[in-house]
Amino acid sequence: MSENLRSQVVTQGVQRSPNRAMLRAVGFQDEDFTKPIVGVANGYSTITPCNMGINQLALRAEVSIKNAGGMPQLFGTITVSDGISMGTEGMKYSLVSREVIADSIETACTGQSMDGVLAIGGCDKNMPGAMIAIARMNIPAIFVYGGTIKPGHHNGRDLTVVSSFEAVGQYSAGKIDEKELLEVEGKACPGAGSCGGMYTANTMSSAFEAMGMSLPYSSTMAAEDAEKADSTEKSAFFLVEAIRKQILPSQIITRKSIENALSVVMAVGGSTNAVLHFLAIAHTAGVELNLDDFEIIRARVPVLCDLKPSGRYVATDLHKAGGIPLVMKMLLVHDLLHGDALTITGQTIAEVLADVPSEPSPDQDVIRPWDNPMYSQGHLAILRGNLATEGSVAKISGIKVPKITGTARVFESEESCLDAILAHKINAGDVLVIRYEGPKGGPGMREMLAPTSAIIGAGLADSVGLITDGRFSGGTYGMVVGHVAPEAAVGGAIALVEEGDTITIDAHARLLQLNVSDEELAARRANWQPRPPRYTKGVLGKYAKLVSSSSLGALTDLDLF
Repeated sequence: MSENLRSQVVTQGVQRSPNRAMLRAVGFQDEDFTKPIVGVANGYSTITPCNMGINQLALRAEVSIKNAGGMPQLFGTITVSDGISMGTEGMKYSLVSREVIADSIETACTGQSMDGVLAIGGCDKNMPGAMIAIARMNIPAIFVYGGTIKPGHHNGRDLTVVSSFEAVGQYSAGKIDEKELLEVEGKACPGAGSCGGMYTANTMSSAFEAMGMSLPYSSTMAAEDAEKADSTEKSAFFLVEAIRKQILPSQIITRKSIENALSVVMAVGGSTNAVLHFLAIAHTAGVELNLDDFEIIRARVPVLCDLKPSGRYVATDLHKAGGIPLVMKMLLVHDLLHGDALTITGQTIAEVLADVPSEPSPDQDVIRPWDNPMYSQGHLAILRGNLATEGSVAKISGIKVPKITGTARVFESEESCLDAILAHKINAGDVLVIRYEGPKGGPGMREMLAPTSAIIGAGLADSVGLITDGRFSGGTYGMVVGHVAPEAAVGGAIALVEEGDTITIDAHARLLQLNVSDEELAARRANWQPRPPRYTKGVLGKYAKLVSSSSLGALTDLDLF
């Protein structure tokens, strides 16, 4: 059987002589026209430290693909740095970039009739963007994570970029001086790699390893370590083998593998963004998944790892302690993982984990033993109530006060809320409402790391709540609820909240409630008018027109016809 099932449409036959002429110009020889053409989707960029080391990985993959008998074709895809755009209008493009990345990979691979693709990414949206494209195309594929950043160090503690965000709040509250603020700023990000805690990038890379779409141990490697490049080389080899064996994403991205991924997300204390992204990936792959499924998994999976943002350690510490395979093995032996799920290597999960220990070493405390977890149940909770009839997402680990009923302080944008926090206008017992930041209303569903970090820095994390139809960074923790749906822009109840109302957030009851009568809500709704769109052209205009509710994954191709 020909190894270039798809690409032979551009390499075989007399009529394809001009096509071959073009390919000869990029290095093809006579013997290469029957080899599989393998795309390398290269997310290299100096926009962000997350992606600045990726080009060397792409070049290593290129050599490995050639050695394995394939013909690599490199192409670029974009990224937006969440950390750099955070708190600005530019952050509206972050979630949008997930769709742009997916579209660009699909366009290049399908437009060039490639036989498979190795996607390399670093910053948060690179992973789900690539996986959505992979699920759409259903050609042999593997994801290679660019690697995590190593922690910075200051006064005996590990730093991440979130340390710098929190230092802003500490400075504004008078807890540190400008010299200390600059010390943290200068040491928080010491080199290449994605943000170091179990934030969104490391959450999604870990989930993809658990799903079988990346190689074992690859999701927690440091970007600057030699093993990262070695793993990339192996990934390229396994991809060419998958092309020969026609191991397709539709065989790997299944209900079982997504449940495996979400179980690992719960066990490592991962980002709320995993909810949004896996709803999108599952829909694209044709797998049934909804918000209630996250609650089912949360109820049965403990949090096993003590990782930032609410814990003590970073991804490189998790790697040294045994990485994602050790976490997976612990779940597997307690019947919380589907061992028969297929991986890109051709092995099942059980076969991949056969030689992995089933208990963590007592010489470390990053991964807790099964009988002494961080929390007995998962941390990502789905809250509902009259404020979120479609659902909302909260990270309930690491909070000391699981229930708050407080006075609503209403803000029409992230910036106005942050200004109020830094001006000391927020008091204990307040529940901040940031609205018109949803997928359509923002548009783009910005992350609220700046205000949530400022709340923490000001010492209000346990006494102030925050709800939004926007998102949170994986670095966020505290009594905060995001993804509130329906969003304000489409008339969701969050648009009807008035200054001085009381709001209840109850993590244990999984409740998000506006404490006004149904009659009063109906009267407010009758007087509500939709706002004109903030953008009417360009990528944000198109996104706002097409994007679905966050409760469905914020996809742009959900209801096209």
